[in-house]
Amino acid sequence: MNTELKKDKLNVKIYDTRKQMGENAAEEAAIYLKNLLSKQEQVNIIFAAAPSQNEFLESLAITPGIEWKRINALHMDEYIGLDKNAPQGFGNFLKDRIFDKVPFKSVNYLDGQDPDPVRACKAYEKVLSEFPVDIVFMGIGENGHIAFNDPHVADFNDTKGVKIVDLDDKCRHQQVNDGCFKYIDEVPTHALTLTIPALLKATRIFCIVPAQTKAWAVNETLTGKISEHCPASILRTHPHATLYADKDSAALFLQFLNR
Repeated sequence: MNTELKKDKLNVKIYDTRKQMGENAAEEAAIYLKNLLSKQEQVNIIFAAAPSQNEFLESLAITPGIEWKRINALHMDEYIGLDKNAPQGFGNFLKDRIFDKVPFKSVNYLDGQDPDPVRACKAYEKVLSEFPVDIVFMGIGENGHIAFNDPHVADFNDTKGVKIVDLDDKCRHQQVNDGCFKYIDEVPTHALTLTIPALLKATRIFCIVPAQTKAWAVNETLTGKISEHCPASILRTHPHATLYADKDSAALFLQFLNR
């Protein structure tokens, strides 16, 4: 049985299975996207790269009737210093899952290989200026991060659009838990990330968060204090955001509701 509710301004939809969650999120995203394309010439979307997005991206990519040639694609974070062809690279992940599967008007990659990461940040800030964000498709990390804004570097009032961050241990362990890396020592220690204000500029946010490993993060996002200790909690202040969860990721929250 599916559950729908609202927490502050954030719409919350909980599904029995991960597959249902991904397919329903994709269906609602496609409806919104088609409607937006009927009103404006092009649409700019920021994508998240993580296994949590698999079912959603798979469903979205095969949805008929989306005019992808009028859509500019961006993504929200990238490791610094990974090999250009490493499958763990977020640009490569998205290339495999959707960027190469549909004919976007443009695909704009964060350059984690640039020997000057500051230059890479400035270059992507120009991309964000050229393509003001309409929609964000995102997840939430085990530590409550959105993009790579881990709690110790998250700033709800960040003045930058893109920044260099060091990744906390929980974030890096998640990459092992997700099967992206075999050992923690293989996970890069630094990354480029869009900041929280840059993500919140989107008119519409679709946040897709399955799996038991995200149970603490989902519960804290919905029931904790709105603060950088759980960066995703800021979603409760956005006027047009929806959190899609499955019964595993929502387990602790459902216990809280049923107390």
